[in-house]
Amino acid sequence: MPPIAAPAAPANPASHPQTSPALVVLVLALLLGIQPVTTDLYLPALPALTAELGAHMGHAQLTLTALLLAFGCAQLVLGPLSDRFGRRPVLLWGLAAYVLASIGGVVAGSIELLIVWRTLQGAAMGAAVMAARAIVRDLYQPADGARVMSRALTGLGVIACLCAPVGGVLADLFGWRVALAMPALFGAATLGLVAMRFDESLARRNPDALRPGTLLATWSRVLRHPTFLAFSALTTCAYGVLFTFLASSSFVFIQVLGLSRTQYGLVMLWSSLSYIAGTFMCRRWLPRFGVRGSIARAAGLTLAGGTVMGLLALAGIQATWAIVAPLTLIMLAHGVHQPCGQTGAVGPFPQAAGAASALNGFLMMLAAFGIGAWLGTRMDGTTLPLALGMWFWSVCIALVAWTLVRRLGDPHGH
Repeated sequence: MPPIAAPAAPANPASHPQTSPALVVLVLALLLGIQPVTTDLYLPALPALTAELGAHMGHAQLTLTALLLAFGCAQLVLGPLSDRFGRRPVLLWGLAAYVLASIGGVVAGSIELLIVWRTLQGAAMGAAVMAARAIVRDLYQPADGARVMSRALTGLGVIACLCAPVGGVLADLFGWRVALAMPALFGAATLGLVAMRFDESLARRNPDALRPGTLLATWSRVLRHPTFLAFSALTTCAYGVLFTFLASSSFVFIQVLGLSRTQYGLVMLWSSLSYIAGTFMCRRWLPRFGVRGSIARAAGLTLAGGTVMGLLALAGIQATWAIVAPLTLIMLAHGVHQPCGQTGAVGPFPQAAGAASALNGFLMMLAAFGIGAWLGTRMDGTTLPLALGMWFWSVCIALVAWTLVRRLGDPHGH
């Protein structure tokens, strides 16, 4: 087995003399980790806040789906902004807004106000995640960027490991408002690190990035690029399978299967550990099989996990193990699909990485919004909506990996 490659040198080292690989990975892990901190940490408290605020399940789902729709839409503006003014100013303003919106959610007195604050929080979160993907393209070539992104997503996995268990304990001991306060602390710490330690990664700003004509031309070029479409289809399907689990799991495990909030947190911990193992597997596979070969092999794991989960649910087996065992395979594969897919989508656009990252993120969140709306009307007191939804997206991942990515997914965008 070839050794795991060390972090690659920046694409333009002279432009980033103070950027160390370790700092890059740390900053990327925190920026990407904002997403599970915002979503996973409050999931154990979701049934409790729904009851306390007198809301029904559809409104409770909106606290997640509205956040993610705002997250996707905001990136369409924030991406070109970062191409025009740089990643650093967009990050600083975005993280500051994230902290304020998180505090607003803590003190919300109704489900409607909570939805408003979560929507603003999602829009601000877009700055962090969009910039992280763009920073990788600023500093690294696509193939090397996939390995660096995999390391950063290992850090995200560690953060996600802690989110659900910590959220469950906080919700059990102190109530859901304390669980919602943790993102504000995380955002403030990330803001401090970026402000004090992280230099601008964009070597050359594009002064025309925000002009309507330039913006439309850039979006058109990105959306017509076959490599972008192939990798964006992969990341969208991969996020679809993950979001189906995230949006329904707290109700399924706590209300249908009878787990406590702390036990549910341990289930989420296991899924995150599986994801971390997948990122390590990704780094071992990439030198051996390349980007497309690694994605194809991971797709086999995804399809196997989704099919087993769906068949067990159709057979009427409602048990924790019937979800967690196949979920392990799906999360292992997720640790391959996301780093390869996200870096592949922005690979062909070194001068428009912000716009490409934003469009990729928007497509993922658009799918998530649709999934949330579907789940809000399909939750029926069984495991079927979760299992069948994940099975559907697993089939989609396999089809995309074995057709579009195989044919069009040149990581260099040729």
